[in-house]
Amino acid sequence: MPPPSDIVKVAIQWPGAYPKLMEIDQKKPLSAIIKEVSDGWSIIQNHEELALQYAEGSGFYITEKNRNEIKNGAILRLTASPTHTAHQLHDRVQSSSMDVKLEALKDLAKFSRDITFAQEFINLDGIYLLTQMVESGTDRYQKLQKIMKPCFGEMLSYSLTAFVELMDHGIVSWDTFSVAFIKKIASFVNKAAMDVSILQRSLAILESMVLNSHDLYQKVAQEITIGQLIPHLQGTDQEIQTYTIAVINALFLKAPDDKRQHYFEDSIDILDFPLSEMANILAQKQLRSIILTHVIRAQRTINNEMAHQLYVLQVLTFNLLEDRMMTKMDPQDQAQRDIIFELRRIAFDVEPDQNNLGGSIEKRKSMYTRDYKKLGFTNNVNPALDFTHTPPGMLALDNMLYFAKHHQDAYIRIVLENSSREDKHECPFGRSSIELTKMLCEILKVGELPSETCNDFHPMFFTHDRAFEEFFCICIQLLNKTWKEMRATSEDFNKVMQVVREQIMRALTNKPSSLDQFKSRLQNLSYTEILKIRQSERMNQEDFQSRPILELKEKIQPEILELIKQQRLNRLVEGTCFRKLNSRRRQDKFWYCRLSPNHKVLHYGDLEESPQGEVPHDSLQDKLPVADIKAILTGKDCPHMKEKGALKQNKELLELAFSVMYESNCQLNFIAPDKHEYCIWTDGLNALLGKEMISDQTRTDMDTLLSMEIKLRLLDLENIQIPDAPPPIPKEPSNYDFVYDCN
Repeated sequence: MPPPSDIVKVAIQWPGAYPKLMEIDQKKPLSAIIKEVSDGWSIIQNHEELALQYAEGSGFYITEKNRNEIKNGAILRLTASPTHTAHQLHDRVQSSSMDVKLEALKDLAKFSRDITFAQEFINLDGIYLLTQMVESGTDRYQKLQKIMKPCFGEMLSYSLTAFVELMDHGIVSWDTFSVAFIKKIASFVNKAAMDVSILQRSLAILESMVLNSHDLYQKVAQEITIGQLIPHLQGTDQEIQTYTIAVINALFLKAPDDKRQHYFEDSIDILDFPLSEMANILAQKQLRSIILTHVIRAQRTINNEMAHQLYVLQVLTFNLLEDRMMTKMDPQDQAQRDIIFELRRIAFDVEPDQNNLGGSIEKRKSMYTRDYKKLGFTNNVNPALDFTHTPPGMLALDNMLYFAKHHQDAYIRIVLENSSREDKHECPFGRSSIELTKMLCEILKVGELPSETCNDFHPMFFTHDRAFEEFFCICIQLLNKTWKEMRATSEDFNKVMQVVREQIMRALTNKPSSLDQFKSRLQNLSYTEILKIRQSERMNQEDFQSRPILELKEKIQPEILELIKQQRLNRLVEGTCFRKLNSRRRQDKFWYCRLSPNHKVLHYGDLEESPQGEVPHDSLQDKLPVADIKAILTGKDCPHMKEKGALKQNKELLELAFSVMYESNCQLNFIAPDKHEYCIWTDGLNALLGKEMISDQTRTDMDTLLSMEIKLRLLDLENIQIPDAPPPIPKEPSNYDFVYDCN
């Protein structure tokens, strides 16, 4: 008799028959189990043409590879095998009857989510069949569009849906598609009026083409321009807007370096472009303001996927600065030296022709050296040498010139203010600008690729065509103001930079909607205010070292730990929606997992869309008893991180991955939505297993709650000095006659 761990108790359905309750021996071949089930119902059909699949939830086929995932209590269905179903659908989608074809395409879109079916359908040249239908079939159907427009739209929509689902499995290379197919998909996007579902899937296909093939990028870029995508951003459908920005990001990311700049650059020489391209460039120029108006400000709430795409666009835009950031100044380049001369001219109102007036060479050199010292350059004789370090390279000089030209009064005031101070108290504008530019590049991660999971975009960077330069202008004035408030000297330069970084980071935390709002926020973060905040945080996190406090900590720590544990378990009971990820970052597939109120079972199951609230237990068909859990694995130890090479190299996903191991090498794999949910779930699962909660969030919560609890208990001792050591114990008395006698 097989051991209990090899037996799974399930219910199996067959159309027109009562469901059967039976035990499946996982050691027996799947074909033998299917034959046993079909014989029990006396099914005439050849058992080799039959298969088992989940009756609820995902509806995926059960194979020898995934059969270990079957749980006790699962409801299965005996149905046609993937091979048989693939052949049937392959024939039906070619039917001359429009009704039969439409129903077949609906079924195909649903079945294509299953990789087992997808492999079989693709083996029948199913992808080629769908592309041929899209390329040639749509022309034939469009002739009938006036009398059967709804049918045409549905057929095309389901064809594209099936195509997307099949390609999602990564079985077929994107490089195999013809130019005709690309042109047809692009035509759906370029049309003024197109069904939302068709437009959505067409945008998704274009994004995948661009991201997965360099050759296809070239072909797609010839068919689609930013100007043609802009109308889709001006609508009200946030999902279409999201897909549109995703395509723009893909084109932007894969574009050659010499073409990327044209997406957002402010000054374009029209002589460099033929007239046919000028309209597109002018349309592209509106991109930032259209996104600001119709996406960021028009939408009441921005969903996570839209936030991610805006973050990616923000990163890619700032990455245009990388070339200048990594370019060293050539001291022999006269054009670059002229920028420094221009900074001097604006600051001190020196006419250009005065540079060539009479006088000794030594006198002119002395005058230049004096002015360059006032401008705050480290190298007063040859300031060009200040810009030979990368980063920030020439980007720092670009920022200084922009500030001098566009905020001339503020620039002159800063330079003259500091040139009139004592040497040790002057804030060197040149050195400050170089270090500040480097700091801003670090804060905004200029030159780094976008994270796969980050949603951290800042609306204010979409409010100006030269957002980085304006950001610098605000921050350089903040630096000068903070320098004065700190009464800093040259020895305090690094301390001032640390304070300025803290001011900027704190102001960015609230995600100001405009640069003016950011500037106002900085006004409220003076050096005095920063000191108060630091003092408050220090008090909240103060680690009292006196012996009585340490003993009190030790006493109440178990109570706090139990409180954190209960909070973690309560959050697991509420549950979390997890996103399914594969080679394409964006997926509309979700699954939900939550702990039962009695903490004995994990309920989970697939969802069609992201839920708005909690998902009831009874709608989650799969179960995993907590008693069956053997271990919790995290990061690179997770099976799904080892299997997928692309994910294995992704640091962000590695930090969010964890797996629940149970029974005989079975696992439930997770990728948390963010670091907070990762800590909640790993802590909660460890608590269920009686293990220590070791996440960063637990340490933070412990420090915060412990500090608060200690302060609450010490309120009555406010302003009373607590000794470092307890008072000495007095000697025993000579007699105990003073003890109260109860008799």
